Amino acid sequence: MNRQQSIIAAHGLTDEHDRLVKADELLAELQEACGGRLPGALAVPELRELVRQCRERGLRIAREFSAFDGQDKVGGFVRVHPVLETGEDDTDVIGGCEIIIENWLSGAQGDAQTRTSVDWLDAADRASAEITAQLDARQKLQFITSFSSDAEALCEAVEAAPGKLWSEYVELDGIAHEQPLHWRLLDGAKVTVPGSDRSWRARVLPVGPSASAPRGFELLFIANEPLKGDAHREEALENGELQHSRLVGSALTPVLRQPIARIVANAETIHARLAGPLRDEYSEYAANIAAAGQHLAGMLDDLADLEVVEAPGFKAAKERVDLADVAQRAAGILGVRAQARGISVKVDKLAEPIYAQAEFRRVLQVLINLIGNAIAYSPEESQVSVNVDEGSLGMVSVTVTDQGPGITKAQAGKIFNKFERLGRDSDGGNDTGSGLGLFISRKLALAMEGNLEVLPQQQNTDMPGAQFKLSLPVMPAE
Repeated sequence: MNRQQSIIAAHGLTDEHDRLVKADELLAELQEACGGRLPGALAVPELRELVRQCRERGLRIAREFSAFDGQDKVGGFVRVHPVLETGEDDTDVIGGCEIIIENWLSGAQGDAQTRTSVDWLDAADRASAEITAQLDARQKLQFITSFSSDAEALCEAVEAAPGKLWSEYVELDGIAHEQPLHWRLLDGAKVTVPGSDRSWRARVLPVGPSASAPRGFELLFIANEPLKGDAHREEALENGELQHSRLVGSALTPVLRQPIARIVANAETIHARLAGPLRDEYSEYAANIAAAGQHLAGMLDDLADLEVVEAPGFKAAKERVDLADVAQRAAGILGVRAQARGISVKVDKLAEPIYAQAEFRRVLQVLINLIGNAIAYSPEESQVSVNVDEGSLGMVSVTVTDQGPGITKAQAGKIFNKFERLGRDSDGGNDTGSGLGLFISRKLALAMEGNLEVLPQQQNTDMPGAQFKLSLPVMPAE
């Protein structure tokens, strides 16, 4: 999109299947930039949702909208009208919608507030997702994980025939186009998960610095309603296999995930003024509500993880894990958070991979916790270092070092205790954790036959920093 800060109008028409069948130059360019074709499925998520609401309800919609075309932020005031009569050129199909965009603005990529809103919405979906997966650059599924009993059939199908397009494992509701579609067209799609009676929504989030050429994708499945009646869990509760802390995680987490995610999403929509003009103080109130909701979502994740690591007989899988690769992935996931505070995360680049025998997703979980803590407790414009090393006695390690105030010997003695937060203050204003992150991370390290430890504080320096070392068994030679 080359036009900068121009004020013009755009016009388009969709059919009864939300396909964009006619569009002027500007809207056609935006459609193509978002991965769509003309004619073809409407590829601009923000417009697609408004068109869907207009078509299903038969109501006229008028509001501000904004979207990203991959490089620039575009937006304006959009009017969406249901088509009630066939036009003279026979392209105005009854059942579709007319799109009229006024005061079209195209400029530099969205301001920090808008980007923060997008990040919050993505974080809310991550918090409420009950099924997660990693895709390669061609949208082929690499691995999948779930904590929902009604996702067992899906996981078994992936295990039986891995490496296929993710859309081949589920049914895409209302999308009959030939696969693979551009990822933007599938982001937000309604899906049917085999073996589940619930309705689901898919999120496809690009991984890497460029959304136009991502290294891969993070796939999330979010259920629209909580799971009702888990027979296996009910039996475990009756047999006393799950104790009090597990009852909280299993009973509350599925029920609260979706409402909290909606609170966060709606609050961020209000904060970003996407629903209309708003006074500054009320916008900040909405931001505070969103932050509180995100904190609750994080606590739910911690409670669910606590249930897993404290379950009788919990064991981690033994896989071949490239430590430098998983460290780079963890740093990439936290890249936006680090950039917001001017913190650089430097990960070792190795000539040869160092492989550990561990469970990939658990190693990723531990490193996200360690690097996230390092970012939170580091001063602005500082650096977090992630070093991967070959150890001794059959072990390999990842060490995360920050430039914050460090951890005293007394703090180090109890930092891995459950619910222990040590009263630490983070420069990033994110000192709202549950005190379970490091406890869970160490439990996971031990389950993988490794260890997680805090190293002695560095001496004779103005910025001693904190150092955490994750040790794991080396992968035996084949």
